[in-house]
Amino acid sequence: MEREQIDVVRRFNRAVTQRVGALNDASLSRDRPLGLSRLLWEIEADGSEVRVLRSRLGLDSGYLSRQLRRLESDGLVTTVQDPDDGRVRKVRLTEAGVAERAELDRGSDALAESVLGPLTDGQRGRLVAAMAEVERLLLASQVRIRITDPRDPDARHCLRACAEELGRRCDTGFDPARSLPASDEDMTLPHGLILVASARGVPLGCGALMLHPETRIAEVKRMWTSPDVRGLGLGRRILERLAEEAAARGARILRLETNGTRAEARRLYETAGFVEVEAFSAEPYAPHWFERNLAH
Repeated sequence: MEREQIDVVRRFNRAVTQRVGALNDASLSRDRPLGLSRLLWEIEADGSEVRVLRSRLGLDSGYLSRQLRRLESDGLVTTVQDPDDGRVRKVRLTEAGVAERAELDRGSDALAESVLGPLTDGQRGRLVAAMAEVERLLLASQVRIRITDPRDPDARHCLRACAEELGRRCDTGFDPARSLPASDEDMTLPHGLILVASARGVPLGCGALMLHPETRIAEVKRMWTSPDVRGLGLGRRILERLAEEAAARGARILRLETNGTRAEARRLYETAGFVEVEAFSAEPYAPHWFERNLAH
């Protein structure tokens, strides 16, 4: 990583924090710090789970609890147990909290207008486009990939999204019952594993491994990334992590099959060192089979 790149990021951070008023004790003229206002803004209309807020904002439990108590003392939120699961705590906006949230929205709109107002139409377009690109790249920098229990809600979300997308893309639809199985047990060590990529508390992608130690072959299954983050290299990151996990567990060959409608997936595999080979499975939805030598 180059020193000049680090210096540019630091200058950008200073410029943005000053321009949006992050250094002010009364952000958006609402007599509270920006962090507290941001927490209030993140609470959804029908309430939000405390754990989701913590993950989305990257806050530790103690700090988040203190901030929520401040909002509660101001009469803006209430914290209650979820009636369906007593282990889950949810934060809800009070009537005063809803009104305060509306004021924050008006203040945020005014701040955005003050940034764009002095610029020409062309400059506004350039700034907005640059901001959108920065937002996507910052999201990519926040993605974390972890081995997850396949029964975890984030893993279930990704697996369901993967099947739904295959259903839309395949000419004949996609029936998981007809596809070669990848059960929860198959995706749990020592038989295999599933990786889930997430950022800000949102699952964004997955990829699974099925391990065959007797042949030293591992199979990639259920590769999927959210359309919101495509083009940011997340699919490659998941694939490379799967290759690392397979090699660490003794695999020498990594195999996968893919549907003919997923041209971008085939390009990913080809540029990641996979070569197309003869069919090695009876997968009805996969006219293309690939493998990669992990021994190199």
